[in-house]
Amino acid sequence: MTKKIGLAANRRGGVIREYAESIIIAILIALFIRAFIVQAFKIPSGSMEPTLLIGDHLLVNKFTYGIKLPLIDKKVMIFNEPEREDIIVFIYPQDKSKDFIKRVIGVPGDTVEIRQKKIYINGKLWQDSHGVYRDSEVTALVPRDNFGPVVVPPGHVMVMGDNRDHSYDSRFWGFVPFDQIKGKALILYWSWDRLSNSMVDKVRFKRLGQLLH
Repeated sequence: MTKKIGLAANRRGGVIREYAESIIIAILIALFIRAFIVQAFKIPSGSMEPTLLIGDHLLVNKFTYGIKLPLIDKKVMIFNEPEREDIIVFIYPQDKSKDFIKRVIGVPGDTVEIRQKKIYINGKLWQDSHGVYRDSEVTALVPRDNFGPVVVPPGHVMVMGDNRDHSYDSRFWGFVPFDQIKGKALILYWSWDRLSNSMVDKVRFKRLGQLLH
């Protein structure tokens, strides 16, 4: 009888050990994916409306621009550089504890100027297909409606929110260094409208699965 109890205990111990090993492996895989491949973010403000709404949840591809080691927070391999119109998540230069999401407007070497809300890149009017201007009045406001010209330095990008009149971006605080970019926005996987009075309409089903560009 003692021998049988010992065998049962060994089996239970083996099952527990297998579950523990599976959980540890799953956690390690999840941490690896989050650190190097994909990370989830939530949109807290309206600076990127209508492309991104408050309550949108998105996945960001951290592999697009290279591999960054989390412990030293430095890229060790670079695959691609950000391009104009990419939507990127980055560390806010004036507060390292915050992440911002904006659209790339200028890349290294670009001369960027804003005149009466119109964006000029390298002296040419930029066909701003994503920008929305909700303040119809064109003013002499600096730097919101009139800015530059400035030259984007090497290893940096200039970013702006799609909600041009209501975005705190490079016009106000400068350029984003490449090594502070966390990744490129990839897809919306969830969207929740907390202000909706209807439980049916709180989930924005039509937005789920949208690719971001």
